[in-house]
This record gives sequence, structure tokens and C-alpha cells, in this order.
Amino acid sequence: MRIDHVSYAAGPEGLQATAERLGHELGVQPLDGGVHPRFGTRNVILPLAEDRYVEVVGVLDHPASDKAPFGQAVRARSARGGGWMAWVVAVDDLEPVEERLGRAAVDGNRHTPQGVELLWRQIGVKNVIESGNLPFFVKWVSAEGDHPSHLAQNPTRLTGLTLGGDFPVVREWLGISEAPKGSFESAVEFGFVEDDDCPCLYDVTFETTRGTVTI
Repeated sequence: MRIDHVSYAAGPEGLQATAERLGHELGVQPLDGGVHPRFGTRNVILPLAEDRYVEVVGVLDHPASDKAPFGQAVRARSARGGGWMAWVVAVDDLEPVEERLGRAAVDGNRHTPQGVELLWRQIGVKNVIESGNLPFFVKWVSAEGDHPSHLAQNPTRLTGLTLGGDFPVVREWLGISEAPKGSFESAVEFGFVEDDDCPCLYDVTFETTRGTVTI
């Protein structure tokens, strides 16, 4: 179990302009990621070091974006001006997560401009709309070499997340409530906004060639 990527919903300036702004701040060249046909969304990828990436995502004028939970989550966040929408955890086995959440994972796919069909399974997106501090989970089906972080090599690293809401609830959602603190993803620091009632992903911290950047 590890942090795979973070998703940022496009603001009123649009998908490409949002991605260019974030890419400038992080020193990373945005790359077209293609369309999610099942979700009614499109994304732009900012590849990072350590097999991670930032996904900047925008909703399409397509019926799928009104029906699919991921499309609904993107639409809702963009309607609030855009910003961080979700953090995403990759696992090797989704069965324990399916058992814990009491529902089945769904298939995801997108055709990239490079001619690759990326395939994965995901679960937990329904909770993102109301509880952005909780991640959703993915299991990649595609080959490791096709992971979006491999579109380009960049030294920028994801180093921290700041969450609102209840810390024990997040640990329970991850299935590590009984594990020692710090047992999950030790390379990334977690900060929690104390006495905060908003279950949000507030900000993400990166280490770039120009120093620490928090967005």
C-alpha cells in the first residue's frame, strides 16, 4: 500500500491552463493523459519521482460525467472553483478493501495519446465527494512500465499531505487502525488540521529543484 497519485480538479481557467499553472510551480512539464471514457473526464499528467504523479482532471460534456462517481466528484470540485480533489492509494490486492468497504471495485481505463490503453480497478471514489481526506484505492492492471509517472523523468517529489477531519477515521479507512503510527507510507509526511470539521485534502507539499513548494 502506497500513495500512487493526487488528483486536482480544474478551475474556471480550464484543464490545460490549470495544469500549466501547477506545472510551472512544480517545475514539471504537463503531458496529455487522454480521456476516461467510463467517467466522462479528461486528464493531464505531471509525472513525479518515485513512481508518483499529479493528475489534473476536468469534466467533459458527456452523460458519463453525471453518472460515474469519479465524474461527479470532478464536477463537484470544479464547481467550487477547482483544487485538490483526492489522494489515491495503490494496492496489490483489492479484495481486503472490497471486504472492508462492503462493495466491489469497478474497472477503469483510458487511451493515452501515446497509444496505450491503461487498465486498472478502483474503489472508494463515492466517498471523495463528501470526504476528501479519505483516499480511494487503485490496483493497476497494466504493465508497470505504462504507469503514468513514467511518461517523463522528473526530480520533483511528493513529500507531504495536509488533511482535515478525524485522523483515526482516516486510519480506519486505510485498514491500519491497529498498526503503529507512521507504519503507512513513511516517505510522505501527514499533517492534520486540529479541531477541523472539514474532511478535506487541504494541501500537498513537494520537494522541487527550487525548494519546497506547497499547493
